[in-house]
Amino acid sequence: MFLLDAPYVSDFLKKTVRELGQPVLDTPEARALAGDAGLDFIDAVDFSARLGAGEKVLANSENALEHVIRCGCQPDLARQIDICKDKALFRETVADMHPDYRFMRVSFDDLAGLDVASMPCPFVVKPARGFFSLGVHVVNAQGDWPEIVAAICDEREAMNAEYPEEVVNSGEFIVEQGIDGEEYAIDVYYDDDGEAVITNIMHHHFISEDDISDRLYYTSTNVMKTWLLSFSEYVSEVGRACGFRNFATHIEVRVTGGGEIIPIEANPLRFAGWCVADITHHAWGFNPYTCYFENLRPDWDAILDGQEDMATVMVIGDLAPGTDREKIKSINYEGFRALFSNLLELRKIDYISYPVFAFAFARMNEADLKELKSALTVDFSRFVEMQV
Repeated sequence: MFLLDAPYVSDFLKKTVRELGQPVLDTPEARALAGDAGLDFIDAVDFSARLGAGEKVLANSENALEHVIRCGCQPDLARQIDICKDKALFRETVADMHPDYRFMRVSFDDLAGLDVASMPCPFVVKPARGFFSLGVHVVNAQGDWPEIVAAICDEREAMNAEYPEEVVNSGEFIVEQGIDGEEYAIDVYYDDDGEAVITNIMHHHFISEDDISDRLYYTSTNVMKTWLLSFSEYVSEVGRACGFRNFATHIEVRVTGGGEIIPIEANPLRFAGWCVADITHHAWGFNPYTCYFENLRPDWDAILDGQEDMATVMVIGDLAPGTDREKIKSINYEGFRALFSNLLELRKIDYISYPVFAFAFARMNEADLKELKSALTVDFSRFVEMQV
């Protein structure tokens, strides 16, 4: 079964849902996003009964999790979701895997008076329940704390207005040790026996040391060959600690200079958000959603054979902070498209509702990533025409 909700449902996902014959929980949001895709909708009573009987479920967005959590028909699934949604609880659950890692749970009301003297800089503060880098701040010096708290206060109302409480709850925060190292995003599902099956690994590239944006992710033959075994072992250990079973998750990690894998967060009952999980199909030619529902394991040796030096990228056309989205006159999509020599797909996004105007997927030789990374160091204001 599928839970479909805002912010976005791709044509590829709609086609997959229809071909798999999987039903969709009938909600106004799901019907609006599905359009004329011809999906099979079922009401909440039928959905709950099937869920209680053990049918698998997958979401495209954490906006859609409320029914699973509140229906009470699958308490173990709700437990797994909660471990992921509450970033502090996730840290507590995997704490034995990383006994030296420092973090603390803090209410919004206690942020201003929090004594951060014991936290080594840099450290991170973010909502205990969050999404899409919303409300995430890096604190480089303890003296910056009052300024950071003031910024959080300014952002809080906007965060809770744009996303439901199940996705972003800015009433509680986690303050956690910074993690130096390269960041990766792992799409993985756990089968009936709790065995982990990775469907993709993406490298999250940052354009500067203080960048926290989601602007560039890519997967490549080199990324898969380098990290598939190590990450498979690691997410298996995470799964055992969290008791994951019949469960899909998008896990973000960093790898330190010493080779230690440290988790950033786990996102429940979905692969990469905004249907970015479709990059798996673009890059490797198989469908990750089908793998989950049919318990298929990618044959990575066969998939990677003959794909040497190739990379598939996902670039988010994000708007510069402070942009008055109501005053945007137009977006130069052709200019944005020109950043890519082999564009696979360009998704135009409702930039009035979200601070993003496009998602682009492209394929290139891995050696050409350097040029793209350089082009992405400049914000995308050059593609945005504002009203006079």
